[in-house]
Amino acid sequence: MCRRCLPNVWRASALALAVGMLAPAVRAAPRWGHIPVHRDAFPNRFAAEVWLADMSQRLAGLVPSRRFRLRLLEDVRYAALREGLRPRIVLAVIEVESAFNPYAISPKGALGLMQVMPFWRQRLGAPHANLFRVRTNLRMGCRILRHYLNRHQGHLFSALAAYNGSNGLPYYPDRVYRVFHARWFHQ
Repeated sequence: MCRRCLPNVWRASALALAVGMLAPAVRAAPRWGHIPVHRDAFPNRFAAEVWLADMSQRLAGLVPSRRFRLRLLEDVRYAALREGLRPRIVLAVIEVESAFNPYAISPKGALGLMQVMPFWRQRLGAPHANLFRVRTNLRMGCRILRHYLNRHQGHLFSALAAYNGSNGLPYYPDRVYRVFHARWFHQ
């Protein structure tokens, strides 16, 4: 039965069932375990719109502007998938790093949503890049996170510690995991 044929009251339940079938059922991850594996690739535009609506609702308390929220989610998704990362992990990192403030500056000098240190511009071949520009910051932040994942053989906990500069200390990766499971976990 096509989507148009379903009565309005049944669309939400059919949608939830369809989206639930896209990803395998996920059990709660152990404290230091790995984030559940599932691909956020969508089979069609309808599933993509469902994901955007769901993520936008979760982000509404942190980013009041609906237009900025949707654009940000699309940019996060694009940058994350381009580097082979899960968009939900990137969203958790952004929440911990800058609380979704694109103009955030850390006491150490890190800039933007993903708190990219200025020295990375030179290392990534873009010495004049504006780190307060959302797409540039996301692209560089995701590339840096991918770099650390490759360096630590795919171990997300170690990669997150290296991304933050807290090598060997669990406080930053634990915060990202807590935020991921509290707000961004696939339900």
